[in-house]
Amino acid sequence: MLRLLCAIALFLCAATPARADDISAAGRGVVRIVTIAVVEDEVVGFGHGSGFAVGPNRIVTNAHVVELAARYPGNVVIGVVPSEGDRSFQGRLIAVDPNRDLALIEFSGAGLPPLALYTGPVTDGELLVSLGYPGNVDLATAQSSADFITPLSPVRSQGNFAGLRSLAGTQVLLHTAGIARGNSGGPLLDRCGRVIGVNSAITRADDGDSGFAFAIANAELAAFLREAGQKVQTVGGGCIGMEERLATDRQADAAEAARAEQAAERAEAARAARIVAAREAAELARENFIAIAAVLLVLGALLVGAAGLLETRGQRRWAIGLGIAGIALMLGAVLVFLLRPAFDPERAEAGVSPPAPVEEAALGPMTCTILPDRSRVTVSATDDVQIDWGADGCMNERTQYAEAGDGWERILVPASEQTVSVLAFNPATRTYTNSRYLLSASQMAGARRLRAEVGLKTCAPEGAPRANLATQQAAIRATLPPLPNERLVYRCTPKI
Repeated sequence: MLRLLCAIALFLCAATPARADDISAAGRGVVRIVTIAVVEDEVVGFGHGSGFAVGPNRIVTNAHVVELAARYPGNVVIGVVPSEGDRSFQGRLIAVDPNRDLALIEFSGAGLPPLALYTGPVTDGELLVSLGYPGNVDLATAQSSADFITPLSPVRSQGNFAGLRSLAGTQVLLHTAGIARGNSGGPLLDRCGRVIGVNSAITRADDGDSGFAFAIANAELAAFLREAGQKVQTVGGGCIGMEERLATDRQADAAEAARAEQAAERAEAARAARIVAAREAAELARENFIAIAAVLLVLGALLVGAAGLLETRGQRRWAIGLGIAGIALMLGAVLVFLLRPAFDPERAEAGVSPPAPVEEAALGPMTCTILPDRSRVTVSATDDVQIDWGADGCMNERTQYAEAGDGWERILVPASEQTVSVLAFNPATRTYTNSRYLLSASQMAGARRLRAEVGLKTCAPEGAPRANLATQQAAIRATLPPLPNERLVYRCTPKI
């Protein structure tokens, strides 16, 4: 029984989706930088620090971490050790700025998820996180030199922003996140995992003085990367938690639904008013027709009576003429009465074209624009997205979406990028949503195994393949963390 309970516990632990947090997601792009000096095939020097990806194969670190490689390129090897995987890579120095204490390294053989730079303001006391490979931890845990080139997750420490300073003419951020030698070149992050600086130095803490750290400010880093010709993703929006963003988004959905309901109520009230007006107009017309018929009947009767009177007086010619006229008027009265208008609610709205069905109106090419107040962005670009929505959940004439609630959904698991995207489109509101999960290598491997079982590669007008797709996507979703790292919400407008 005990063995069975243990097996069940292990299964439940394995089945529980891992939690995705922004700092862990940023850690996928943090590396250890190792420098090995060799003279006549003999290792004569060894150093290490930290770095982080600004491109799939480009790493930022401190200039002082790779100082020997810059001075003796033929005798110093630069090693790039990712935080995941089973191997390290050799890098080469492509740009260095000793004044800013920054360097750019390129390597090949793998692609890392780049970190994004935060370009907004940092407030006093704001919570900050450092990621890197502190040397005192390495000295305490390393068993051999091989441990320094073995992929290992970075160490995180947190503190607070303590202000802007100038260090040797370079703008730096002063903070209290605990770092040590070896953290040099690693990122200083906000709580959303966006880079706000590059850790570079620490203050002396003699005689019990409080320890502080310096990080090269993003303004300096951006200028260095621009001069080196290296593009980097930047994000300027404030840091908001996913739970809070989802709550505000639900409020936005509720407000939009309320507006739609109010619009429907106004349309119904206008329809009712048109019906009342049509009823009153019809009743007035009926009364007018009946009145005309009555007048014609009376006139006809008078003429027939006059014809009889003339007949008695021997004026037959006039009597026949008046009699015929009287009978014609009486027949006209009957005809007018029979032609009196009847009230028809459907004709009350004649001339008013009914609105086109919303889903039909959402068909075709559209341009989708980001809604910043409904999105949470940590690393992604927010350019417009071009889509072509077809009937039965066909996107861009090639990708089939499955029914999901009021809209359609497709889960994308790319072969190389470490991101699972849950794409959703609601034709009724023309809302396109990309929920992005920034996952570890092991999580991505599991998602890709499930993705391989999805056989629907093209659009399918039949319902059965879409139902099967929905089932397979539910299996992938079950492995994802409870909340995504990013949620990009777009409003789509038809192209003219």
